[in-house]
Amino acid sequence: MAEEIVNKVAGAQIEQIDLIDFTYRGEFFEIDLKPLLWNELVLKEKDFRDWIKNHNWVQYTDQVVCVYCSNDAIIPAWAYMLITSHLSAAKYIVCGSVKEAQAELFFQNLDNWDIQHLKDKRAMVKGCSNIPNPNKAYVDLTKKLTPVVKSLMFGEPCSAVPVYKRK
Repeated sequence: MAEEIVNKVAGAQIEQIDLIDFTYRGEFFEIDLKPLLWNELVLKEKDFRDWIKNHNWVQYTDQVVCVYCSNDAIIPAWAYMLITSHLSAAKYIVCGSVKEAQAELFFQNLDNWDIQHLKDKRAMVKGCSNIPNPNKAYVDLTKKLTPVVKSLMFGEPCSAVPVYKRK
């Protein structure tokens, strides 16, 4: 008679955490200041203010907007302030590229994550996620989880690396 195969991993009651779940999945709108520069070097105030006045700001309502300059030019601080003042209907504004916005929103989501449901439980952090700054993400997550969880592991249930166990 064959012995029954028991799935010990399923019975271990390990909470799986995939950091990819903290990535922002919406669209990003970009405002690149490079096309507004004279000779791709200088921002002329009059021309800039004309652009501000005639630009369609409604398109950014409830959107994530990235404000940056793709050229290596010195942009006065007031230019970013002026653009931001017209983006009051945007959901979120980032001073930087889409990649920087993705990282900022990822870490904001991770920081705001309520982990009380993990109190005194075993947690497994999935590896190999395509996330911004993975080492920082794993450090931040570990700092957040260790005061709460019973144990913390990294990887997959079949090949877990123990990281922390409450004594």
